[in-house]
Amino acid sequence: MIDEGAIRTTEPQLSIPRLQLFELEDQPWLPRVVRDLATDYLHFVETRFALHRPAVPLLASLMRATGNTRVLDLCSGGGGPIPALQAAMAAEGLAIHFTLSDRYPNLPAFREAVAQAPDAISFVAEAVDATAIPAHLDGVRTLFNAFHHFRPSDAAAVLEDAAKSNRPIAIFEIPDRRLGTLLPLFLLAPVLVVLATPFIHPFRWKRLFWTYLIPLVPLTVWWDGVVSQFRAYTTEEFDQLASAVDVAGFAWESGRV
Repeated sequence: MIDEGAIRTTEPQLSIPRLQLFELEDQPWLPRVVRDLATDYLHFVETRFALHRPAVPLLASLMRATGNTRVLDLCSGGGGPIPALQAAMAAEGLAIHFTLSDRYPNLPAFREAVAQAPDAISFVAEAVDATAIPAHLDGVRTLFNAFHHFRPSDAAAVLEDAAKSNRPIAIFEIPDRRLGTLLPLFLLAPVLVVLATPFIHPFRWKRLFWTYLIPLVPLTVWWDGVVSQFRAYTTEEFDQLASAVDVAGFAWESGRV
């Protein structure tokens, strides 16, 4: 397991306790259109600012070490960094096939990702529970900015399912419980959604409607972004979760880059 890398550093001093709270995207009653548009925005931000870049050498190293050529991405949302990451892996000389999956699949976004690399990206149209992956879905498992969604018991179940299935798993998280991360999100997240929306492709009228006329997308991104920081796990907490997974021969690493 890798939290933003395998290079261990001193954990920054934290002043915020972990709170489970809830994110709107996790709620089955949230309208699909709002959830999909919110995850579209997150995909746009991850791609526009290349937030996947620190993960590239780490994932490439894991793929080479395990000899895997397939990745099953869990909790893929709007596609996250996967199209850009696939291109980066190809630039590293690695022909990796990525499969997108989610408990609430954003099918339009998944199809858009596949269109960018039809031979290297596919998706699972049905709901996929990250704590109990069907046996036919193989490959290295990845989670990008999604692990904090799980309460500790479910987070441990995600790790245990990977270990018992003998599947490598790499977890990359940007959220953390620091005021320096929390305050900008609290103050600016809705504004950033409003400013970014005209640049998100493909163009959809419903994106304008749910952003500007009825601003449920900015409010969802704001609430979930702030809550994500409170729910984030530290590397020490990662280690505690992993230590509870009693599967012989499975090694864990955590750290920050």
